[in-house]
Amino acid sequence: MDTETAGTGGTEEAARAAAVQTRWLTDTEQCAWRTHLEVNKLLTYQLEKDLQPFGLTLNDYEILVNLSESEGRRMRMSDLAAATLQSKSRLSHQITRMEGAGLVRRENCESDRRGLFAVLTEEGMETMRGVAPHHVASVRRHFIDLLSQEGLQGVRDALGPVAAHLRGERGGPRG
Repeated sequence: MDTETAGTGGTEEAARAAAVQTRWLTDTEQCAWRTHLEVNKLLTYQLEKDLQPFGLTLNDYEILVNLSESEGRRMRMSDLAAATLQSKSRLSHQITRMEGAGLVRRENCESDRRGLFAVLTEEGMETMRGVAPHHVASVRRHFIDLLSQEGLQGVRDALGPVAAHLRGERGGPRG
């Protein structure tokens, strides 16, 4: 072993071997990847901006949607964290803030003393009803209406397998 790799446990050698085996992106792949990243960031930024006048973030809105579509307008905190891809700690802080705004409340779980439910309040439901038309208009203006029906189907066809793969990676349903 030479003096370069002796002190690193061979990590430089392993890095060189990995570099040789790396399937680098082609120009077309790189362009597609970077376009996806740019659209994702810009669209998220714009949707957040369009929710600001209502005092909501995109995460707030996602929580309101999940709760409004759930039976009894309530979800276990652990299920809501999984549905919104948030850590339980981050979700807890967000729910605390939303409780302060009167949008949600927490309820104890009768069958599991450690479990908690997030529950959509009537004020939260009214907020949802008031904001939803504006949010849908924003989604249409900044995404849907910019694509043809064929383009929308192409997005779905292209990204569907990626979504299924990533759901599988985190242990969610693939369908």
